[in-house]
Amino acid sequence: MGATARRETHAARLATPAIFGLWLLWLWQAGVKGFGVPAILLPAPTAIFAALAANAGMLGADFVQTVIRSVLPGYVIGCGAGFLMALAVDRSDFLKRGLMPLGNLVSAMPIIGIAPIAVMWFGFGWQSKAAVVAAMTFFPMLVNTTAGLAEAGVLERELMLSYAASYTVTLRKLRLPAALPHIFTALKLNSTLALIGAVVAEFFGSPILGLGFRISTEAASLNLDIVWAAIVIVALTGSLSFAGLALIERAVTFWHPSYRNPN
Repeated sequence: MGATARRETHAARLATPAIFGLWLLWLWQAGVKGFGVPAILLPAPTAIFAALAANAGMLGADFVQTVIRSVLPGYVIGCGAGFLMALAVDRSDFLKRGLMPLGNLVSAMPIIGIAPIAVMWFGFGWQSKAAVVAAMTFFPMLVNTTAGLAEAGVLERELMLSYAASYTVTLRKLRLPAALPHIFTALKLNSTLALIGAVVAEFFGSPILGLGFRISTEAASLNLDIVWAAIVIVALTGSLSFAGLALIERAVTFWHPSYRNPN
């Protein structure tokens, strides 16, 4: 397949979801206007975009509070701690037998139960939201990285052993590269979990800023257009972060069989 054909195929892949999304928005707009749906039940897309433009400054400050001050620190702490703990678990059978079942238990805990506890422990500031995000992202990274470190084949490990490679060298040159697809899976999964955790945590106490705070307060005031505008920001942020991590994954793990092009 030539370079021009590959570019056309890539453009077609991007155009398909874009056209489908625009078609859904048109159906939404036509359905709301055609059936006279009250705005208090479901505002039209044009009303949502108008609210987004009219309240851009307020929603921008909410975005900074939720994403920059809460999600990013919690995401880095949770993913980093999960990765380091996975390395420790890989070295210790005791930790693997004791921590992994506990991780499955904690990961099943509902956010609605963790968030108020975090607010009581860390206060109403960004620290409590970052703590919720860290708790939600820790175990997916731990589980996926641990599984990824076991992906290296027996023959490859025996080859490294025949070269008298140390554990550190084997980890760096063989096992971590083999684990990269699993690590990126956790990173992409956590990019959406982190947003959900921060937004839900803001329902239980927050400064007068934040996307979760905005959704809860405007819903109570029946300003559904602003509520949907905040939801759009959260959805777009999650989608763009997921797509950005997918692009980085493709660039880093280009050698993986799932990215190989036989043509």
